[in-house]
Amino acid sequence: MKQADCAEFQKTVSEFLVQNRSILDVMTKLQDAATRVNRALAKTVTACGCLRVEASKQELPEDVTFSHVAEYVQSHLQGELCPNCADVIETELGNAMFYLAATCCLLNLDLKNVLERENDRINTLGVYSLT
Repeated sequence: MKQADCAEFQKTVSEFLVQNRSILDVMTKLQDAATRVNRALAKTVTACGCLRVEASKQELPEDVTFSHVAEYVQSHLQGELCPNCADVIETELGNAMFYLAATCCLLNLDLKNVLERENDRINTLGVYSLT
């Protein structure tokens, strides 16, 4: 199976945006898709158990610089996704990506340009871009 690039993916999404041509539909479906991703992640812990969340306060040394914070913080995740949960989450992320691309289509934005611009912003600002 060949890999789709951003332009090809956006073109495919545009071709299949038949019922959901309203920006209001796409906005709410994007939000719903993000919720479904979150729900699928929660179920890896609560239903399957392949992941565990072990969270506590992130302890940082007093003298740590912001650029070194990543060395001290944790994801709070323990375990690995099982194949079934990975498949479900990939499906839900793909659905969310469909509606993200659909948003770009309806606004005449190029998804690849959006990704490149964000990548450049992150690379330019580094960890400071995420605050």
